[in-house]
Amino acid sequence: MALTFVDIFLSLLIYDLLFTLQFLYATETNRQFHPSSIVTSPDEQAKKIIRSLNSFAHNNTVIVNDNSSVIGASRLVERRFKFPFLPLSSPFPENNRHHAGYYPLPNTKGARMFYFFFESRNNNNDDPIVLWLSGGPGGSGSIALFYENGPFLITEQHTLISNDYGWDKISNIIYVDQPTGTGFSYTTDNSDIRHDLTAVSNDLYHFLQEFFNKRSELSQKDFFITGQSYAGHYVPALASRIQQGNEAEEGIPIRLKGIAIGNGHTNPGIQYPSIPRYALSRLLINQSEYQRIDKDLIPQCKSSTKDCDKGIDINDCLTAYVKCNDIVQAIRDATGNLNFYDTRRQRIGTSNFDYTNMVAFLNMQSVKTALGVGDITFVAWSSTVFGQMIGEYMKNLDVKIPPLLKDGIKVLIYVGEFDLICNWIGNLDWVTEMEWDGKKKFNVAPINLFRVDGEKVGSLISYGPLAFFKVFNASHMVPTDQPKTAYHMIQRWMKGELK
Repeated sequence: MALTFVDIFLSLLIYDLLFTLQFLYATETNRQFHPSSIVTSPDEQAKKIIRSLNSFAHNNTVIVNDNSSVIGASRLVERRFKFPFLPLSSPFPENNRHHAGYYPLPNTKGARMFYFFFESRNNNNDDPIVLWLSGGPGGSGSIALFYENGPFLITEQHTLISNDYGWDKISNIIYVDQPTGTGFSYTTDNSDIRHDLTAVSNDLYHFLQEFFNKRSELSQKDFFITGQSYAGHYVPALASRIQQGNEAEEGIPIRLKGIAIGNGHTNPGIQYPSIPRYALSRLLINQSEYQRIDKDLIPQCKSSTKDCDKGIDINDCLTAYVKCNDIVQAIRDATGNLNFYDTRRQRIGTSNFDYTNMVAFLNMQSVKTALGVGDITFVAWSSTVFGQMIGEYMKNLDVKIPPLLKDGIKVLIYVGEFDLICNWIGNLDWVTEMEWDGKKKFNVAPINLFRVDGEKVGSLISYGPLAFFKVFNASHMVPTDQPKTAYHMIQRWMKGELK
């Protein structure tokens, strides 16, 4: 029987009452590591994470009054749109090639998935289809659209400028607000809020089936799934679902050619223990602090994630979530207000990212009217979605990747070097430990410098369909920090030229 949010709430609350462990983003300044007696519910824990990213909104609306039914519905409701406040100067992305829409999710009481679709800016018939998935869980696709690789970048004045390195120059790109309750996606009934990756992947698969049914000419194009952070879970899960559907001739064949994950949260059991090693290498903690964490916290994290991956009891995954986040808290105790997603900087207050310009822009009535989203309040991150998906957070998803590699589907793992949480060391650890046919040859492959216009911008390890790219001078959001590098990286990779 499917677990509800109440089940998860009670499980983690009981766990916290028994073990009274300190939560991830508390703001202790004492450099001595010690457990705390703070007790919080999963929903409150989620809200603390969202607040730390400066993206939590008090009006975290998911349930919307809507009398129309979506049981058995499958038709996309879409419109061409033009954002207000666009500059008159050119060049600027063509507005008649921009689309926004809702997909009524089948087999739900009232769930609607919001998406943006931007046709190739260059109108190149050879350009593939790219799907971008933001992380979280609960992060809107609009984060990437307006701050990373979309056609536009948002200004302090809440207007838009053209992005010279938008991925719509080399692809037809889709940004989706998912799972239900993220961004502009909503439902009329809270039973539609997803709590597992199987349901999330099925929703995305059904959306893609209808998308390609509506645009049959695009179904013949190569298809790539991309994303960052918690998309290290989303992307392998969806790719596996597409592979399954194609093999079963379940619907329209999707020409999946590759997946790309940036600063991904993919194998927590390997990645969390790498965090203190990365912190020590960057001199964020000292040797004594590292040894305490290594002795007192890492064994518990490793043990609990192994229990979680057995899939016997959801409580094991909640235990792993708390145990492994104690590692992060110990480093927070030692580093104070450091930005864990960009270790070159301090946080502003308790904020790592500032999406307030985007939130203000998308909540303008003129913008919502252009997009056809009604009176929904846009939030960059949803604590409701995070709370529901927390039972999946500590699971290992790299197990979905070897069957993709066996079928010749390309896999790119790229990581900005200054991210602590999803750092390059932990990502390289799970990539090299992953069991697949080319493991031995990949692990002895040379490290090559990657250049753009003669400048060294990263290092690359590759063998067969697998590539690992360390991006210089970048943090958690690579396309934000190094847009030119990200643009050339993804372009060459999709063309099979990332060597």
